[in-house]
Amino acid sequence: MLSVLRDRTYRHLFAAQVIALIGTGLATVALGLLAYDIAGAQAGSVLGTALAIKMTAYVAIAPAIGAVADRIPRRALMVGADLTRAAVALSLPFVDQVWQVYVLIFALQAASAAFTPTFQAVIPDVLPAERDYTQALSLSRLAYDLESLFSPALAAALLAFMSYNWLFLGTVGGFLASAALVVSAMLPKPVPAAAPVRLPATKREGRVYAKASAGSRLFFTTPRLRALLALNLAVAAASALVTVNTVVYVRSHLGRATGDVAFALGAYGAGSMVVALLLPRVLDKVADRTVMLRGALLLTLVFAAVGAITAADAGAWRWPALLAAWAAFGATCSMVLTPTGRLIRRSAPPEERTSAFAAQFSMSHACWLLTYPLAGWVGAAAGLQWAVVSLGLIACTAALAAVRLWPYDDSDEKPHVHTDLAPDHPHLAGAAEVSSGWSHRHGPAEDALHPEMAAR
Repeated sequence: MLSVLRDRTYRHLFAAQVIALIGTGLATVALGLLAYDIAGAQAGSVLGTALAIKMTAYVAIAPAIGAVADRIPRRALMVGADLTRAAVALSLPFVDQVWQVYVLIFALQAASAAFTPTFQAVIPDVLPAERDYTQALSLSRLAYDLESLFSPALAAALLAFMSYNWLFLGTVGGFLASAALVVSAMLPKPVPAAAPVRLPATKREGRVYAKASAGSRLFFTTPRLRALLALNLAVAAASALVTVNTVVYVRSHLGRATGDVAFALGAYGAGSMVVALLLPRVLDKVADRTVMLRGALLLTLVFAAVGAITAADAGAWRWPALLAAWAAFGATCSMVLTPTGRLIRRSAPPEERTSAFAAQFSMSHACWLLTYPLAGWVGAAAGLQWAVVSLGLIACTAALAAVRLWPYDDSDEKPHVHTDLAPDHPHLAGAAEVSSGWSHRHGPAEDALHPEMAAR
């Protein structure tokens, strides 16, 4: 897997991702302590609102960035986002009002919503070979898992010698280092789009809207990407239970020490890491559809196991069982998440990839925007058992929907014929289905789902 790091450009980009993630992890710890200093016992409410603001920024900003990404050099866009994040992190130690935290968090996450989809869209151009790109996806998954384990430990060590405000400087350093590494990378030139059709001034506003929604329309008109939307919801249900309710399980339900919260979260990360390490070889022999759908369906079984653990009032077995269940959640979520980039790369032409990755970024976080508060509110109001039941039903329904939406004989590649974003142009009269600027020539499985296309 590490062989892809021999590529200098990818090595620099991967290092930028890792360093930025470590900086983000330090900021997460420092932000919790800052919220407690400002709001005291209401710190949880402040952090919950900040998380909702984060998801809202992701959902709202990413599609807009996708609409203008082809007008801005990718290096400039990523470096500008890193510098913006560094400036925001530098400002956080000086805030003393809750509303200031909210404003800065929105600015920080808006910059992340610009950086991440652009970064994701660059990697397929850097590593065009399928095997190399799969290894890069696994490394990216490992980077996120390692960040969740390493950053809190690093923050704890640093807090023994300094106040939490200094952690924000570590975040600033991480983003500045990320920007420097992006500058040093030799990024390939993006594939140019075909010359656009000239539109009257009155229709330019519609064109901007069409470009902003291009990635979303691609998702809604491509069967396997429609299935990916459902898979995103299944993963969001599982990760929300872990992220929001781990501390409740460990401290209240099992009555264990505070330090065991880190062990439980570590079990989730470890399960995800093991699968991310194994998947490159598996995906050489097994189709993405098989791996991802099985992962989603296995989530339902893990929810059933967690329901049994939750229903038990006593027993020393509950703690190792919870660790095993959390590791299983991490493993099954990784089965779904790791191959996601492969699906998007196969479904979108090179010049539309940023829009497609932006749509995935936005819509996947919309799922978390739904499941995070649901996990917290239901757990607090009705108890953990009802949180497990409600989120488990969401995961099960989403997994079954994905099976239904993703054709069994879905081909790996679908040829596209470029049109434009102006379906009423005279040269496009009678054109095939227009989706994000592209008309899809569907295979037999999709013709079965779209008989009107087969008739054409």
